[in-house]
Amino acid sequence: MIDIENLSKTFGARTLWRDVNFTVGSGEMLALVGPSGSGKSTLLNCLGLLDKPTAGTIRYQGKGLTGFGKSEIRRFRRDSLGYLFQHYALIENATVDENLEVAVKPRRSVRGNGSSAIAEALDRVGLAGRGKERILHLSGGEQQRVALARLMVQRPAVVLADEPTGALDDTNSTAVIDILRDMSEGGCSVVLATHDAAVRDRCDAVFAVHESSLVEASPRESISTQPAASSH
Repeated sequence: MIDIENLSKTFGARTLWRDVNFTVGSGEMLALVGPSGSGKSTLLNCLGLLDKPTAGTIRYQGKGLTGFGKSEIRRFRRDSLGYLFQHYALIENATVDENLEVAVKPRRSVRGNGSSAIAEALDRVGLAGRGKERILHLSGGEQQRVALARLMVQRPAVVLADEPTGALDDTNSTAVIDILRDMSEGGCSVVLATHDAAVRDRCDAVFAVHESSLVEASPRESISTQPAASSH
């Protein structure tokens, strides 16, 4: 599904990472680990076409994306990508249903049964009957579950998650990873950045970002959480 070849990213004189190579198959869940400032989030942003690598190639299903124009990028994000961020990226003054409806509208494959898809997703994340509540009245764990429900109604081919459990307690963290695991087992490719050993241990593959390189690691190898010498 995702092929990364010789990807590099520099900021001025600093090389964040270089010659990054890895593949994520359909139905696979991959973790990016490493110290704060090592470039995990930047790598996710490049995969999600939110940032541009300095060099290298990103291919989704064999199609190179690094040369996409703005309209192609917007279309690809809309049709194929789903994002899950630590701080949820929800519309706080809108209701739960309205947040999910925004996600459904651009997806032609979902639009016809959007109401039922929203109801099913909210039930799956434990928020059945909460659709009329405003986001700003929900707890952090509930907001992350709304963000998960948004992913479920989008039905993306690829999910990119940046510290998806970073602000959650153990119960909510487990619920988040259970759903991401279910999505991957349903054929979605999931790439996440994490410091959480429990999250890492649920993944099929783990890559450590260390000293400008990306190294495949065992899921149970220790993770250094010390900040990198220079963060970005």
